[in-house]
Amino acid sequence: MDTPEDIKKILGPNEQVELYIQEKIYHPKINIDSLIVTNERIILRHPHALGLKKDYTDFSYSEISGVEFDKGILRSKIKFTLKHSPDPMVLEDMPTALAEQAYGMIRENIGRYQAPFSTGYANAPKPPR
Repeated sequence: MDTPEDIKKILGPNEQVELYIQEKIYHPKINIDSLIVTNERIILRHPHALGLKKDYTDFSYSEISGVEFDKGILRSKIKFTLKHSPDPMVLEDMPTALAEQAYGMIRENIGRYQAPFSTGYANAPKPPR
């Protein structure tokens, strides 16, 4: 699915959308929540007032201290812990294939934006030869 225009307007000059996941919630709510994974942050989009207004919450990869993936058969859950909050942010009821993609991208970007040894040896740069 294409990235909505309102998201394109709030991206930084070098920021690129890597994954856009839209989850429709019908009765009793009429809003649509979506998750946008960019190369610089995670954006949660919360339309309300019949889609006329939108709220955004974003998390820089440097703010995230850990991420967990709870894989289900059809639906999965991603939990990430923020450095400034004891409660994890939970993104649940996501289609498993999209959740797997999002988890991989988030892990890769966390490794890129944090100190080399904060995410373990797997993301450490190779020594020069």
